[in-house]
Amino acid sequence: MMIVDLIDDDDFRDRLVALGIRIPEGASPETSARLARLQHDEEGVPGLQELVQALGERTDIMLPSVRAALHEVLLPALQ
Repeated sequence: MMIVDLIDDDDFRDRLVALGIRIPEGASPETSARLARLQHDEEGVPGLQELVQALGERTDIMLPSVRAALHEVLLPALQ
């Protein structure tokens, strides 16, 4: 049996923090996405476009809350 790690709230937040985005511990996926979008709009975030693209290809292993934040908040901002 194969076990797949889901992209959960913490993983999503950690990936955004790794890009230098300031997100408080325990932030929801929607909050994380909104803070990422805000920082991107204000000063740009190198690597955000690539991260969003890579995550968009993995929605099958993403929690619904993370998928919604990605599709409703970040994707529209980066298109």
